[in-house]
Amino acid sequence: EVQLVESGGGLVQPGGSLRLSCAASGFTFRSYGMSWVRQAPGKGLEWVASINLPGVATYTETVKGRFTISKDNARNTLYLQMNNLKPEDTAVYYCQRGEFRGQGTQVTVSS
Repeated sequence: EVQLVESGGGLVQPGGSLRLSCAASGFTFRSYGMSWVRQAPGKGLEWVASINLPGVATYTETVKGRFTISKDNARNTLYLQMNNLKPEDTAVYYCQRGEFRGQGTQVTVSS
């Protein structure tokens, strides 16, 4: 059974940083590309970043230069380092593999 468990969210001031983690189990983690998506209050799901098997990362335009996605195959864990956070980054963040998604972790950026 595929399981994805996100953690690391919280309340942070504008300009602050957070690192999200996603612990994966139930599949061969190193064999899959992974993504982060988010859902802001009252809005639909938005793709944030992806990392493919060779480790090439892609980002939505609004987070380029601020967010970094990475993948530790030895620990079966996906990360999202978020720097210079803005209020518009407030959302529930999910890690995703294909149609599978975790329960999410809340990120709130507010002063």
